[in-house]
Amino acid sequence: MPEFVPASRVTRIKSSPSVAAAARVRELKAEGRRILDLTVGEPDFDTPQHIKDAAIEAIGRGETKYTSVTGTPELQKAILQTLERKTGQQYTHAEITIGGGGKHVIFTAFMATLNAGDEVVIPAPYWVSYPDMVLANEGTPVIVPCGEDTGFKLTPEALEQALTDRTKWVILNTPSNPTGAVYSRQELAGLAAVLKEYPSVYVLTDEIYDEIHFGAEPITSLVAVAPDLKDRILVTNGVSKAYAMTGWRLGYAGGPAPLVAAINKLQSQMSSCPSSVSQAAAAAALTGDQAFVRDSVEVYRERRDAAVAGLNAIEGLQCTTPEGAFYAYVNCAGVIGKSTPEGRQITNDEDFTLYLLDVASVAVIQGSAYGLGPYFRISYATGLPVVEESIAAIEKAVQALA
Repeated sequence: MPEFVPASRVTRIKSSPSVAAAARVRELKAEGRRILDLTVGEPDFDTPQHIKDAAIEAIGRGETKYTSVTGTPELQKAILQTLERKTGQQYTHAEITIGGGGKHVIFTAFMATLNAGDEVVIPAPYWVSYPDMVLANEGTPVIVPCGEDTGFKLTPEALEQALTDRTKWVILNTPSNPTGAVYSRQELAGLAAVLKEYPSVYVLTDEIYDEIHFGAEPITSLVAVAPDLKDRILVTNGVSKAYAMTGWRLGYAGGPAPLVAAINKLQSQMSSCPSSVSQAAAAAALTGDQAFVRDSVEVYRERRDAAVAGLNAIEGLQCTTPEGAFYAYVNCAGVIGKSTPEGRQITNDEDFTLYLLDVASVAVIQGSAYGLGPYFRISYATGLPVVEESIAAIEKAVQALA
């Protein structure tokens, strides 16, 4: 049997740190350890019943065949209405694409556009998959550190410095994974002013968490602030986070027709179409009763407030208040350099997260996985008792450091 040699695109990338962390938690649980898991980036709620009913009814009607690569008419209509409601912009059928989750849509967008040497500006902290999706498609990630002093957000000045004649994309994730940061209308206008000077640069706005926000006003999209940039903005979203539908794998995007056509051409060869049953469920999610979304956000708010207050009460840790999503990004600089009771020094955020797993049985993800340390990310998409017990365990572990 010949030795297997993977393609270069495989060796260029690494496995997702969040997936690896979740796998490690499963292994420890299988060994009988009780782990307080704050790694999982998915709602702990069940998919609302009316959405599940829509899928069951679709199966009963025999809607289990191939659909158009661009989705069913019902889902297309629902997405067009949703995009207009959220952005204030009208999209046509030729300007939307539907894939097997938001991740699939983003990956395919890069596949449709990137050539060797093309650069993608990625503000850090970033969702762990962005750089590797760029690398897998022969692009070059350009990482721009965005610290607490800017609210973990890209500034016009930093954007200007990062752009070159090789820049193909800029990524904006609002609300952010891992920080929960949200760009205001004024902040987006500042970025738009810079982008207008670079007419060949596309912008991917990842708005998958836009329904999970804690401000009085809805999340603002870049395309709503700068509609004159609409022909260069790909607005990506999906039903996974807002509707507790991560396993249904249904994402979508609105953008310029030529880009969408290229994405759909690839989609036609990759998977033909998204799951017909998931499409029926997604249409029901987008057009049906939104009470679940409103109610779940209030539950997340309670968990967020408890997590932030508890973490900030621990000497050596510091946590800004997230404005959206269900994550907190915790500064652990105050414990770097300290030693465990066994005499092992904590030299970076990965050491600290491993220490928490070993000593406190609390699973979190190191900030270095998101491009900016020393931090760690927690997810409060889990029950309030788990959040509170985890904070208490973290506090005890930190107090044991010398």
